[in-house]
Amino acid sequence: MNKIRLIPRLDIKGPNLVKGIHLEGLRVLGKPERYAKYYYENGADELFFQDTVASLYDRNNLNDIISRTAKEIFIPLTVGGGIRTIDDIKSILRAGADKVSINTAAIRNPDFIKKAALSFGSSTIVVAIEAIKQPDGKYLAYTDNGREYTGIEVLNWAKQVEELGAGELVITSVDREGTGEGFDIELINLISRAVSIPVIAHGGFGDPADAVKVVEECKVDAISMASVLHYDYITKQNHDDDFKEEGNISFLKSGNVYGKIKPCTIEDIKLFMKTAGIPIRL
Repeated sequence: MNKIRLIPRLDIKGPNLVKGIHLEGLRVLGKPERYAKYYYENGADELFFQDTVASLYDRNNLNDIISRTAKEIFIPLTVGGGIRTIDDIKSILRAGADKVSINTAAIRNPDFIKKAALSFGSSTIVVAIEAIKQPDGKYLAYTDNGREYTGIEVLNWAKQVEELGAGELVITSVDREGTGEGFDIELINLISRAVSIPVIAHGGFGDPADAVKVVEECKVDAISMASVLHYDYITKQNHDDDFKEEGNISFLKSGNVYGKIKPCTIEDIKLFMKTAGIPIRL
């Protein structure tokens, strides 16, 4: 088994880090650069930045944040949201990203995956699949933070994405995202056992034991998490930033956390995984 990567995910709206449940109800948590630096210093293997409102503007607005972050952080950075063209990818990579994540553009035009992989190399192209389980048990892919129905079945889509040249998949269970109820093992197994490219599990991490379970029961190469880390860091930072530009800050001031989530650090997660015999990057 390869060493499992731990990848904090930072959802961005405007200048701020935000977090919601099921990718909705976004609440401001602070400045993403502060969180990113803390996670880097605490042992993150990579970082994943997602522009949550990019679909509203048909472009990614993270270049400035990525440029500032890349000057202080020396681990791979993946950036997603609003990436529609080869020029979009060029711009984000110039800003300091190492990989890009595409979803909507890939579903609208699958050939974009092939063109992007040929232009920048497969290892640079990550395809995100936002999955929602249907009443009949099937998983369908969605776009725009789980809001837009596509009717595309995720297993066949994942296989097609691999054939088109994507180097990695990030699988988000929209049903579990932000809930702390654990990963959707059925979903992750469905896809990870059908493809040979690396799979990142995302959505539902609430406790270090969830990391061990998804690695032991699924063929994953990495785990992405947000709430467990963000809610831990909230207690360790000052909230004296100016948040007038964006969003709902009442949650940030309240100090509350979601009930099923047990805040912890990357160091805590790695120690728990190491104790369980899971290979990790130290």
